[in-house]
Amino acid sequence: MKEVIFADRSEAGRKLAEELKGRGYGAGPTLVFGIPRGGVIVAAEAARALNARLDVTIARKIRAPQQPELGIGAVIDGDSSPILNEELLREVGASREYLDREIVFQRREIERRLQLYRAGRPAPEVSGKVAITIDDGIATGYTFRAALEGLRRRNPRRLAGAVPVAAYDSVEMLKPFADELICLSAPSSFFAVGAWYRNFDQTTDDEVAAILQRNWSQFEGHGGP
Repeated sequence: MKEVIFADRSEAGRKLAEELKGRGYGAGPTLVFGIPRGGVIVAAEAARALNARLDVTIARKIRAPQQPELGIGAVIDGDSSPILNEELLREVGASREYLDREIVFQRREIERRLQLYRAGRPAPEVSGKVAITIDDGIATGYTFRAALEGLRRRNPRRLAGAVPVAAYDSVEMLKPFADELICLSAPSSFFAVGAWYRNFDQTTDDEVAAILQRNWSQFEGHGGP
């Protein structure tokens, strides 16, 4: 697979949308889920091309005690059951009390973000539809895996993951968690997601909310996909 440098997230999204359309996505009821924040810009281009409703899926890392950079699991919006790495839990000695507090904290953060992004609008019904999860890139893949697992529990007819660029090993790791995993570029020497974009400016919460509102306004009063 060739290595690609993208101008910015919008260009990456347009190229990803072309690939998705070429594989037949968008022919039936389809939902596109962006992983905030940067993934929503990429996902918006795909949603536009597929005439699909755009939404967000948020996975928050459960931090190891005394090692906040280490994820020992994840909490996903719309799902009451956390995803836990039992082996890591034992290795770091996370107590039940610590785990309960951390899960509550991360769920509150998810709710805060959802309120900001959706402004009280309910989550879309996923059951029986095609769901596509999109991010601007994948490094380790744990957040993306959690997002896929969370959406799988909502019973989509088909679940796809799509990204412009990802570490090769992460792509291989993620394949069992989706019906199809689409990646435009999977360099063996990855470094970081931002290295594969000429412009990788930070995306704000306000930008995410505005992108979602623009998409939803297209379907107001028309039933929507």
